[in-house]
Amino acid sequence: MSDLTMNSMQRTLTTLGHQEPDRVPLFLLTTLHGAKELGLSIEEYFSKSENVVEGQMRLLKKYRGDCLYPFYYAPIETEAWGGEVIYLPDGPPNTGNPIIQQVAQIDRLEAPRVSESACLARVLETISALKAKVGDSVPIIGVAISPFSLPVMQMGFEDYIQLMYEDRRRFEHLMALNEAFTTEWANAQLAAGATAICYFDPVSSTTNIPRELYLKTGQQVAKRTLSRINGPTATHMASGRGLGILQDIAETGTAVVGVSALEDLAELKQAANGRVSLLGNLNGIEMRHWTGQQAEENVKQAIRKGARGGGFILADNHGEIPWQVPDEVLHAITDAVDCWGRYPLDWVD
Repeated sequence: MSDLTMNSMQRTLTTLGHQEPDRVPLFLLTTLHGAKELGLSIEEYFSKSENVVEGQMRLLKKYRGDCLYPFYYAPIETEAWGGEVIYLPDGPPNTGNPIIQQVAQIDRLEAPRVSESACLARVLETISALKAKVGDSVPIIGVAISPFSLPVMQMGFEDYIQLMYEDRRRFEHLMALNEAFTTEWANAQLAAGATAICYFDPVSSTTNIPRELYLKTGQQVAKRTLSRINGPTATHMASGRGLGILQDIAETGTAVVGVSALEDLAELKQAANGRVSLLGNLNGIEMRHWTGQQAEENVKQAIRKGARGGGFILADNHGEIPWQVPDEVLHAITDAVDCWGRYPLDWVD
């Protein structure tokens, strides 16, 4: 199919069908770089949907990627629950004090309505405006934190792990609240024009919990939640390891799995076995210091290991490219995909 030129949507859908498109799709998941493009602080950039729309459209043209990514920042979801957001000058906004200070608060907790949240409305406005600009030519990727991983921001990691093991009643109650919120939030993004939802679920990673616990908790939450989301989903471990549970993740009904740079892409591709597509796995942290040559070599290695037969989208391994990654590196990644990512991959051994 190398004699055909596809648009980004065609290219992505072809690879998700485990066929080879014209070239490897490239998802450059740049969020903060839009603020740089507009000469704004990160806080000011995310204060208006118009800023993010303009930033995303500029980044799409500048880096020639294959998706739009109207993700603002992870704490926007706890912000909707009444939480605090801490803005940084050179990194993603962070969550402030947890909204759950004592586990007994879970008994009285109520999930926010998406339609009544001003911060979430900005994201929906962004998605709608991007959809009006690109139609069905470019995938628009919405984001929802999994109900199972959201409590890390709601109450802190240590307290959440303790809750998971020691207070099953409150754990299940919190999951029910979060599942209702996540489902409503994901479906609102799809209704606004998102093509698919990236379901961030790092707590489920074997980096954080053993597989046995995942099968009893995170996998069950994912099965219930994903079945209620009205569109395709990609499950992302946000740099965490997933090889040991890749087949378990596939059973949740997700179409794509975001994979870690900590694991071998060839092993992941073999384990996926055509059941799910892979997204990854360039190391975003190391990317900050790459030369152009290093960027090209890392792209080549990823394509060599993961791109045969489709079912592969090249991206960073975390789901957000750091602010400190320079333009030169991002351009080098794009150029390398243009050079080495054309199907058929005759150069691959």
